[in-house]
Amino acid sequence: MQIHLTTGKGEGPTPLAAFDAALMSAGVANYNVICLSSVIPPRGEIVRSKGTVSVEEYGRRLYVVMSQMREARPGHWAHAGLGWMQEESTGRGLFVELHGHDRQRLERDLHSTLEAMRLHRELSYGSVETEIVGVVCREQPVCALAVAVHACEPW
Repeated sequence: MQIHLTTGKGEGPTPLAAFDAALMSAGVANYNVICLSSVIPPRGEIVRSKGTVSVEEYGRRLYVVMSQMREARPGHWAHAGLGWMQEESTGRGLFVELHGHDRQRLERDLHSTLEAMRLHRELSYGSVETEIVGVVCREQPVCALAVAVHACEPW
């Protein structure tokens, strides 16, 4: 099972408009987004790829693990990040989704959260991987978005 990892940045007159622009930028707009918890199923293969907005799939259900941060204060950063680790032999794993103003702090938090989660499980997870996207607010609100797309289904 491929899980497609994509990121986007958006800007707009309101934080919600910035979020919509980030969805467009990531290629995951026009779906009914359903957020999942953070478990990667067996045979999960993480593929970094930009999504493409599809008119044919308009309104379908999109199952995702998503991190987003909206910011409306000029000069302030918004960072969204996903971290994950997987068993090499099975592909089973865990995602975490966090956000923050400081990219380095976010990177550390993704790693430390996953390392803490590793302690509670008797699985042989590999190293921690991360994907972080950031955008600074200049005049209008902005949104940073990181999305792991698990599946798309019609109604």
